[in-house]
Amino acid sequence: MTPTSIIIVPGWRDSGPGHWQSLWAERLPQARRVVQGDWITPTRAAWVGQLEQTVLEAAHPVVIVAHSLGCIATTHMGPEAAARVAGALLVAPADPERRAALSDFAPVPHAALPYRSIVVASSNDPYCPIRLAGAYARAWGSEFVRLPRAGHINVDSGHGDWPLGLALLQSLTGEAAQALRTPQWQADLSAGA
Repeated sequence: MTPTSIIIVPGWRDSGPGHWQSLWAERLPQARRVVQGDWITPTRAAWVGQLEQTVLEAAHPVVIVAHSLGCIATTHMGPEAAARVAGALLVAPADPERRAALSDFAPVPHAALPYRSIVVASSNDPYCPIRLAGAYARAWGSEFVRLPRAGHINVDSGHGDWPLGLALLQSLTGEAAQALRTPQWQADLSAGA
């Protein structure tokens, strides 16, 4: 099995404690989290630049795990960084045209991504209508997973460890499966699931 580097890409205002991205970043040994200089007033150049730098510094082919605005930043990456990506889990993509603070990320790219990707969206996400998320998935050539009434797929909507997300990540890389077999991870899943 080829080793992979998991790059976690939070969205606007970061993913705080208890968010599945934060939990995965702590527990998956091959995971690295993208840290942005400004989580409140994001600019496309800064966010995409930081993401590209993190991808290019990775020791192995990359699997991206993005949430919300992090999904949109991922689709804006240039060809050099995108060539290092083996797959992407794009969860609850944002609609940057709905909020002025995110407008620098519009328009959202509508070209097929050059790697396997899975878009996960919710039927009642307040930040992106399900129809738009489906349109993103079609344009990007992504597999589409529609969750009923899962909100923004974050802590506020009851998604802590999020076992379904881990299963989707495993479909992109078998590496995560080994981390899930550790006794501490099993105990954490049992306590929080």
